[in-house]
Amino acid sequence: MSLLLPVRRPRLRVLIGIVVVAVLAIGGVWYWRVSATRQSTDDAYVNAHVVQVAALVMGQVTEVPVHENELVHKGDVLFVVDRRPFEAAVTEAEGKLRQAEQGTRADTSQVAAAEADVQRQLADLANAQATLRRTQQLVQQNFMSKQTLDDAQAHVNAAQAGVDAARAALARARTAISTTTGGVTPAVRVAQAELAKAELDLEHAVMRAPEDGWVTHFDLTPGTVVTPGTPLFALVVANSFWIDANFKETELEGVHPGLPAQIVVDMYPGHTFHGRVESLAGGTGAAFSLLPPQNATGNWVKVAQRVPVKVSVDDPDPAFPLRVGATATVTVSLETDSTPTVSRR
Repeated sequence: MSLLLPVRRPRLRVLIGIVVVAVLAIGGVWYWRVSATRQSTDDAYVNAHVVQVAALVMGQVTEVPVHENELVHKGDVLFVVDRRPFEAAVTEAEGKLRQAEQGTRADTSQVAAAEADVQRQLADLANAQATLRRTQQLVQQNFMSKQTLDDAQAHVNAAQAGVDAARAALARARTAISTTTGGVTPAVRVAQAELAKAELDLEHAVMRAPEDGWVTHFDLTPGTVVTPGTPLFALVVANSFWIDANFKETELEGVHPGLPAQIVVDMYPGHTFHGRVESLAGGTGAAFSLLPPQNATGNWVKVAQRVPVKVSVDDPDPAFPLRVGATATVTVSLETDSTPTVSRR
């Protein structure tokens, strides 16, 4: 028995070595085939549409019914600015509109009066012309003096001047009520615009959520004076999440829009999300940074750059809510090939 043990041990070692080499070879072949059919990166981050909420009118905040990190729905009230100044502006604009409409009716009456005056002046002119003709005949027959003829001619000239003046007054009256698109006068049109603006400002005094989402960076309190255009807090839009996966430029061969992808977010390591490649950026991340690299320098080292790839999240799960900025690992499958689609980032 003691002579057999030394013989068996070398054989056992050889057999173990063969098994190890075979396992390593099979594992290497498997890894090569898998790596050839997919690309993966852990340089990936969750992103979403973020709306910067700002007041549209200036005033003092009177109501704030929402809180930090609260989920709100489209149309929910976020905050209310003091409505009293805007209600007064609407009342004033309504009064100006009524005045403009009354002025238009008065201008219409003036047009009618001017038209009547033109007709009266035309009648006086016709009468003066008839008198002139009769006077001319009587003067020719020496029944009236030439002075009478001159007086008749003067009456005709005066009547003609009255007609011209009446027609000018009629033109001015008609210009005052000339209508624009919609059949209203310019004065009424201006008053309507002022009323519409006042009503819009009153509506904007109540700020509502533009989309479903989560309120964040929120510290607004009643009494704060807000100004138009100044961001007050952010709203992370629900169901708008995607992944920005930064692949090395050497890993992008075969990656194009439409390919399926698996997403594992670090905060949920046991859950896998599924999505698709939506688009590839038009440049590397370094090219669009605040201080892009200057490669035309003496000291230059070639470094593989990363290109942002936008990956959709097709199966969001309320049990695993995503958070903007969370890290993730993205694996793109190259086996399912589809016709590349034109996509812009």
